[in-house]
Amino acid sequence: MDRNSAIGLTLIAILLLVYFNFLAPTPAPPEASAAQVTTTESKTDSVQTTIVAPVDSVLQAQYGSLSALITGSEELTTIENTDLKLSLSNHGLIREVELKNFKTYQQTPLYLARGNNNRFALIGQYEGRTVDFYTLYYTPATSKKGDTTVITYTARTGPSAYIQHVYSIPPTGYQIGYAVRTSGVTFPEKNFTYRWQDQIPLQEKDINDSRAKTTINYYDVNGDFDNLSQTSTDLETEALATPLKWVAIRQKFFISSILARNAFAGGDVKTFANVNDTSVVKEATVELFIPTEDVAAGKASFRYYFGPNDYTILSDVAEGFSRNLDLGWPPMLWINKYVIIPIFNLLEGWMSNYGLIIVLLVLFVKIILLPLSYSSYLGMAKMRLLKPELDLIKEKNGENMAQNQQDQLKLYQQAGVNPFSGCIPLLLQMPILFAMFYFFPVSIELRQKSFLWAEDLSTYDSIINLPFTIPFYGSHVSLFVLLMTASTLIYTWQNNQLTSVQGPMKSMGYIMPVIFMFVLNTFSAGLSFYYFVSNLVTFAQQAIIKRFVDEDKIVAVMEDHKKKMLAGNGTGKKSSFMSKLEQAMKASEEARKAAKKK
Repeated sequence: MDRNSAIGLTLIAILLLVYFNFLAPTPAPPEASAAQVTTTESKTDSVQTTIVAPVDSVLQAQYGSLSALITGSEELTTIENTDLKLSLSNHGLIREVELKNFKTYQQTPLYLARGNNNRFALIGQYEGRTVDFYTLYYTPATSKKGDTTVITYTARTGPSAYIQHVYSIPPTGYQIGYAVRTSGVTFPEKNFTYRWQDQIPLQEKDINDSRAKTTINYYDVNGDFDNLSQTSTDLETEALATPLKWVAIRQKFFISSILARNAFAGGDVKTFANVNDTSVVKEATVELFIPTEDVAAGKASFRYYFGPNDYTILSDVAEGFSRNLDLGWPPMLWINKYVIIPIFNLLEGWMSNYGLIIVLLVLFVKIILLPLSYSSYLGMAKMRLLKPELDLIKEKNGENMAQNQQDQLKLYQQAGVNPFSGCIPLLLQMPILFAMFYFFPVSIELRQKSFLWAEDLSTYDSIINLPFTIPFYGSHVSLFVLLMTASTLIYTWQNNQLTSVQGPMKSMGYIMPVIFMFVLNTFSAGLSFYYFVSNLVTFAQQAIIKRFVDEDKIVAVMEDHKKKMLAGNGTGKKSSFMSKLEQAMKASEEARKAAKKK
């Protein structure tokens, strides 16, 4: 390359550099893509919102006049009262609900709604489109109404048209007011669809026990209460055609519920448990229909209840709401409502040691049942004193069971003894024993209350964790259950010394305590402790009663009754029970003879 060529190439290079860096025109920007993804983190630690922003033409085609309300960034408003800590989103919905006075079994904050565990939707028709109104972005405004904090979320669809979600938070309590309001907006469909999906996290010690006590309860305008199966882990679903007053997602100790001022037009509910997922108790879905005419008329008012499943609180929430606490069927329900709970609350006001409260509760119940216990002991004593004569009758009649029964009945009549006098008082006490079976496992007062070696009286006490699982028993050993079983076996042996029970019935008395040992091993430690203390008090009670029962006097009374019967002095009038028993035995004997003759 000669000198002139080199100089020419150098000048050309310089000119090109100057042109492209200083003189070239700015290139046109590339065409905007159909959507832009922006991630915005709110002031809350764990909530992130991904905003998909289509171009205006796409927004307009998809959402119509709501297109300006689709984009934005999520902002959370946190508000507290004495019992709740809430996070409300500018989507017009609840993001988090924390119960400030309770902790999980792992002693972490207890949430009844949080993050992705709870998903809300409010679906309706607008301008020919199906819209979830909880996806819009609203403008929040906070005000005061007395001592109640009111947070209003407003989305304007025109100069005088808007959609509002209004939350009212009182200074104390577990209820939150909620209302949906509109103005200048028309909805063509008959109902909005409100959907609440709740993945209930594990908050207690035993997930199996939690699953067996988690369900959806509902109450209609006719005063009828019903629920899905609480023990099932399969998909349970129910279509609700009757207008509803409230629906509750009920856990063992806590409730998440929505209640209508007027009524929901109907709905669907379902529950399902994935037994392989140990972090989620159950998945509950509530779908309710809100009449659009109620929304237009400003009557779409509701209340949320996020709180404990406590009878003293539930009875003031709404009609029938206390039935969320499963206290059994009548008469166990009546005994729990009008006897056990009032006594328990009274004792709770005096002391904070729940083990001692259970001991005193046993003493109260035993005092109430003392007349029945005395009558039962007296009846068993009479039967024991007649045992020698009953043995003679059995020896005389041999295998002739019919004659044996007739002679025994005649002896009872002569002695003035009802053969069931020892059993009837015990049967009358059974509803109270079964009432405890319902009361203790769901008593939130016992939750996380320790006593002796039991760290939590609301669940099982475990002194040994087994490296394997025993069918129908479990993988742990509950000491209170062992003590209860041992004391029950001793009590059964003691009773057998006082009665004339023989054969299979005598053996059954020893089998039942062992069966209950398997059943109660995973139950509330408070329940097995109650039964154990009850047995101990019964031993002492029988020892005291025995000192006041003169067996020689009983024998003299029975002998005197026999003499008067044989003399025909009119003292042998049969009771209606004995007459019916004798008639039944005669009918049975006649039927046997007829069958034999045939």
